[in-house]
Amino acid sequence: MIEFHPMTRNIGAEVTGVDLAKPLDPEQVQRIRDGLLTHMVLFFRDQHITDEEHVAFAKQFGTANLPPMDTSGSAVHVLDQTDPKGEGGDSWHSDNTFMRTPPMGSLLRAVILPEVGGDTLWANMNMAYDSLAPWLRRLCDELYAEHDLTMSVTKAIVKGHRMDLRDMQEKNPPVVHPVVRVHPETGRKALYVNRSSVTRLIGLSRRENEALLPLLFDAVRDPQFQVRLNWRVGT
Repeated sequence: MIEFHPMTRNIGAEVTGVDLAKPLDPEQVQRIRDGLLTHMVLFFRDQHITDEEHVAFAKQFGTANLPPMDTSGSAVHVLDQTDPKGEGGDSWHSDNTFMRTPPMGSLLRAVILPEVGGDTLWANMNMAYDSLAPWLRRLCDELYAEHDLTMSVTKAIVKGHRMDLRDMQEKNPPVVHPVVRVHPETGRKALYVNRSSVTRLIGLSRRENEALLPLLFDAVRDPQFQVRLNWRVGT
């Protein structure tokens, strides 16, 4: 039986009682999806699956998305980093918000790990929104932000990764998303800005952006909103 074991009071749970190498029945898929809505990020330990099984599991929850920063044509994007500091993953972000229709989630799997370090943190952005002063929440409810991949791709190029920035910009021009997104199933509001992709708040002056954006970016930093994962091979 699938069970969820919360890792913190506000976000994250380890999942037991399921083998991701095998197809799931509709009840199992629904139970995992319900668990995701409740806990926001789920951790499956000791799942030594293949790339094909990885994709098959993902497709039980939606359409597999081709990563814009990977030109292999595969839905599996291999993050083979030996010196990742400064490449973007070490700052708070939400994957692919620069897309017109960002994916509903990401499925990460550890295959090779460093001897020490490499933990990943996730944050409850519903709570980040709720933590704002009422007047600031009302303002954010009305705001939109521009998301652009240029900053994150430029970081990767500077670090030596071979990418065609102009081609990626043409395929993924800047898009505008609400600063506050409402989850279509839970109805909860989440703060939807991040330093890696957001360039400006629409309709605000440069000075107003310089004052407000850092405040919104930093709302994610409160430890009570966060969960930390110490990876093991097969997680």
